Amino acid sequence: MVVVRTAALFVLAALAEIGGAWLVWQGIREHRGVPFVCGGLVSLCAYGFVATLQPDPHFGRVLAAYGGVFVAGSLAWGVVADGYRPDRYDIAGALVCLAGVGLIMFAPRR
Repeated sequence: MVVVRTAALFVLAALAEIGGAWLVWQGIREHRGVPFVCGGLVSLCAYGFVATLQPDPHFGRVLAAYGGVFVAGSLAWGVVADGYRPDRYDIAGALVCLAGVGLIMFAPRR
């Protein structure tokens, strides 16, 4: 159950952070205006809150592992939202990052 909760919280955090950053990008770089920027800022704040809900008590471990989720999630977001086509190196890199997430979060420890 801890694995499912951890994974779900990582996905929720990725949606909030990547979505928030995308909204800010749209507001500034694509000239879509202040409402996009403000929506992005709210979403980025939500990301910060979601990260605190992880069952592991170690900030550094949670954020380090989340980095791998962020990498894979950012590529997936680009595919869905922007029509980005990742190449084999993008995919391989994302898989390496996700393997790192598994090692960091779920390796047996004393």
